[in-house]
Amino acid sequence: MTAQETIQVRVVKKQAEAEGIASFELARVDGAALPPFSAGSHIDVHLPGGLTRQYSLCNASHESHRYRIAVLRDPASRGGSVAMHDSVHQGDVITISTPRNHFALHPAQRTVLLAGGIGVTPLLCMADRLARTGADFALHYCTRSAERTAFAAEIAASAMAPRVHFHFDAGPAEQKLDIAAVLAAPGPDKRLYVCGPAGFIDHVVNSAKALGWAQDHIHLEYFGAPAQDTSGDQGFDVRIASTGKVYAIAPDVSVVEALRKEGIDILTSCEQGVCGTCLTRVLEGEVDHRDMYLTDEEKAANEQFMPCCSRARSKLLVLDL
Repeated sequence: MTAQETIQVRVVKKQAEAEGIASFELARVDGAALPPFSAGSHIDVHLPGGLTRQYSLCNASHESHRYRIAVLRDPASRGGSVAMHDSVHQGDVITISTPRNHFALHPAQRTVLLAGGIGVTPLLCMADRLARTGADFALHYCTRSAERTAFAAEIAASAMAPRVHFHFDAGPAEQKLDIAAVLAAPGPDKRLYVCGPAGFIDHVVNSAKALGWAQDHIHLEYFGAPAQDTSGDQGFDVRIASTGKVYAIAPDVSVVEALRKEGIDILTSCEQGVCGTCLTRVLEGEVDHRDMYLTDEEKAANEQFMPCCSRARSKLLVLDL
């Protein structure tokens, strides 16, 4: 697997967008146009201290002079959001990847976008694209309060405004999200996109399925994988197909970590099973999937896995490395 192409960019603007949320506008250091991207794309941001984190692009997808991301400061995170808020400043030069899209828009007669908190970032770009193309859509934006709602004024002043509905946990009952009403009357010409905290996504997806939405018309993107119960983890072996060498994977060590110690580097980014960077082909053995990237069908096929977080149900996994 080859490394993702990187770009040097300058933080041309950093500003507060809501309580605990900052946006970062990035432009190429050399002044050239940035690589094109489509709605739903994200970039890797290389942070001080060796961290790499993924952030969705939330500016209009036709823009080539800038990328914009927004980051929620989360003290409970693994350090990325705190580093963005405390260590990345306006004027700084940072390294990012070229955009990737695992959350792309599909053609539909009707598109429903459901955002939970900072999960609005990829959906904001989608809503802009849908509004510009005259598509039929609605964006339901759920936050704790108005003070925690990023880009509210910008949305209100945009072409998408009539199609955006705000729902505040702290607000009156009549403005709260009525999930059954929003997801009523599913059909083959409708698509649902949801992004936000894991609990929010699970609630929306489970509600959609209960209301008759087809699995392949529900599209989602997690920002972080839910915690796993690792108390029963067992050791297993991994064989590298190209060399035939076998390596033991201890119960408390990931495949990526174990192979890295043996000089075998697998390209990673989030190391939570969210981004898909470390996707590896499995030639033999049964996988214990723990990622949030592969679909249920892809997991059932047992042909690929995420070595940053997933493990083995069998005693041996043979990997196409």
